[in-house]
Amino acid sequence: MNEDHFEKRLRHQPQRQVPQAWRQQILAAARQAAGPRHSALIPYSSLLFALNSRLAAWLWPHPRAWAGLAAVWCVVFCLNFISREPAAPELARKAVPPSPQIREMLRQQERLLAELAGPFDKPEASPPKPVGPQPRSQRRMDFLNA
Repeated sequence: MNEDHFEKRLRHQPQRQVPQAWRQQILAAARQAAGPRHSALIPYSSLLFALNSRLAAWLWPHPRAWAGLAAVWCVVFCLNFISREPAAPELARKAVPPSPQIREMLRQQERLLAELAGPFDKPEASPPKPVGPQPRSQRRMDFLNA
């Protein structure tokens, strides 16, 4: 009840204006404390803070286990990177094309193989025999025999 009476009295009182000099000093101090509004550091730090808080919440149950797993993956990645072999295209570029003598030897080998195999006769294909409908499972066959 007291609050209602107080609020009613407050509504009826006229509002007084803050002196202009005080107002300018207050606003200047607030602007100086706020700093530059469009600083590149503020969004960057808030992004890092958000990422850090998300990761901390996700990794919180066992942070040492997650850190160990990350270290193992880093070691695996490094070992894989170190132990990979040179790319295959480099080996293909270094290959020498076969000489004419090797080509002639391959042709002779193909001719000799053709002589040894003899002529290849294709057997004549006979037309397929018409097949009537047949049972699709053994169960059906048992049912018909019973």
